[in-house]
Amino acid sequence: MLNPELVQLAAIALAGLAVGGIVYVLVMPFMSGERKASKRVANVAQGQTKSRVRSAPQSQPLQMRKKQVQDSIKDMEAREKAKKRVPLRVKLIRAGLSIKPRTYYIISVATGLVGGFVVLITGSSLLVSLLVAFACGFGLPRWFVARSAKRRQAKFLVEFANAIDIIVRGVKSGLPLNDCLQIIATETPEPVKSEFIGLIEQQKVGVPLARAFERMHDRMPLQEVNFFAIVIAIQSQTGGNLAEALSNLAQVLRDRYRLQAKVRAFSAEAKASALIIGSLPPCVMGIVYFTTPTYIDLLFTEKLGNVMLMVSATWMLIGVLVMRKMINFDY
Repeated sequence: MLNPELVQLAAIALAGLAVGGIVYVLVMPFMSGERKASKRVANVAQGQTKSRVRSAPQSQPLQMRKKQVQDSIKDMEAREKAKKRVPLRVKLIRAGLSIKPRTYYIISVATGLVGGFVVLITGSSLLVSLLVAFACGFGLPRWFVARSAKRRQAKFLVEFANAIDIIVRGVKSGLPLNDCLQIIATETPEPVKSEFIGLIEQQKVGVPLARAFERMHDRMPLQEVNFFAIVIAIQSQTGGNLAEALSNLAQVLRDRYRLQAKVRAFSAEAKASALIIGSLPPCVMGIVYFTTPTYIDLLFTEKLGNVMLMVSATWMLIGVLVMRKMINFDY
């Protein structure tokens, strides 16, 4: 056993180190002069700002314009944060499925019943059949809708920059913005065509252009669409060269798409390795089960085997999530 006096001394030493660290963090900024330096820099910057305002009153319209731009961006960010749970109807629209939520629920229930019945007639237990029914009825339809939405968004990004170029050329040639949007709604491929058709129809019934673009972002939740909506909103409030702004935006979108393609190319090998590593244990288990079932039946019939299966599945899930985190890049 450890000596109680040594344990007491170690506890006192650790407590002293903790208190010393806290005191260092709290007192060091005052001792080193960081607070004074930061206050001095803030005062100097504030004085420069005041002197510029006094000496250059002609810069007030520019300041007002910047303030309007900042307010517009803040309003859009506030509306984006206010959106919490996405309704099922919006998810189906994002996936490009023309079905009602009621039909989706019916299909989900039917899929769950069919999956559970198929597993039950193969000789599995009732608990396993219920778990498979829940996975097929709740997880499979949601996965399909999410997968369809991602594929639709990927197709949208391929043609979105070209659609913006149509607006740029039309505005430079003297066409109004509404006519350019009409050209996009009739000439571009899907899904850009359907999204701009909805935009045109909303304008016909009196919906403001900024609100129409906001609804477009709800149906197609991409940063590129948000950039486009911000540019249109700022231009409608402050004015400016719309063709130049949209031309720069189109170039930015193409650069982002090229960066995305490079990321996919660089991470393809890592994704293939993760797929092989993640699929190897269940594939080996399946092969062993079909070749020599008596060798692996203990994992399903004994309690210790069930515990081993659950622990192994948990470790596999953790490993897959870690690999997924390693090969996914934010750009």
